[in-house]
Amino acid sequence: MKAVGYYTPQAIEAAESLLDIELPEPVPGPHDLLVKVEAISINPVDYKIRGGMTPPAGQAKVLGWDAAGVVKAVGSAVTSYKVGDAVYYAGALDRPGANSELHVVDERLVGRKPQSLSFAEAAALPLTAITAWELLFERLGVTYGDKQQTGSLLVINGAGGVGSILIQLARRLTGLTVIATASRPESIEWVKTMGAHHVIDHRQSMPEQLRALGIPQVEYVAGLTATDQHLPAIIELIAPQGHLALIDDPKQLDIVPFKRKSVTVAWELMFTRSLYQTADQIAQQRLLNAVSELVDVGVLRTTLTAQDGPINAANLKRLHALAESGKAVGKHVLAGF
Repeated sequence: MKAVGYYTPQAIEAAESLLDIELPEPVPGPHDLLVKVEAISINPVDYKIRGGMTPPAGQAKVLGWDAAGVVKAVGSAVTSYKVGDAVYYAGALDRPGANSELHVVDERLVGRKPQSLSFAEAAALPLTAITAWELLFERLGVTYGDKQQTGSLLVINGAGGVGSILIQLARRLTGLTVIATASRPESIEWVKTMGAHHVIDHRQSMPEQLRALGIPQVEYVAGLTATDQHLPAIIELIAPQGHLALIDDPKQLDIVPFKRKSVTVAWELMFTRSLYQTADQIAQQRLLNAVSELVDVGVLRTTLTAQDGPINAANLKRLHALAESGKAVGKHVLAGF
């Protein structure tokens, strides 16, 4: 089968940073689906692994943790899906990624593709939807569907993949006032489209801009990028007994100053359930099915902003470079081989 992978971690500009390769067809285990991949997207995890993880000698590392496709075969213990079902998912970090014609994934991590979306539109959603959902409703502790809840949510880097779906979830499924940060005209317009009540510039003083809006402090903060750089501002603007959840990887983060305000600090990693084989892995299947239903009734929308051609090394290299530049708005997707 066709796939895209690498043998040695390299900068994306290197000729062999990503390669078109041929691999044997994978065989599903008892709880696995064998999926014919129709469309994929990328996330920061892709370029972080590509730049720093060396696969075993002679073996290719295949990336890709956003996919939509059709079930081609099922394992002996599968109960949720059958051959021919259209699905979408992010998968597991400790298994091969989905940048391949055929892909094996645990059924407990897979959702039914929204009927109203194309495969490309659906492939933009899984990883970011899981991350945003878990961050908002599990790590920050916001109540799902409570439109009477008061307070404010600050989304730092609202125009990225996670921010784009997090804004939608918070605006449409809670009563929170949603403030997103963005700094460029196109990203400002995008977060407004996603549903942000207010937009501020994370390159300027966020506390001052919030005060100008009449919101001196916020109860919830989503740190989606450069949390270490924004930490002094977050310490100032977060409310006493507030909640901060982050997804990035600061080299160090001194959270002691939050003690005075009794702030709860939590990390969100959507791969935790699959990495540790937690008893509640199926929560991600239920989550993705809930997102699918919300899309089909018009509550949520895809965060796809561009479809950039077929799945191959050249196109994936372009998307990796764009993602690493920090200038991507929403999600870019590749479809077909």
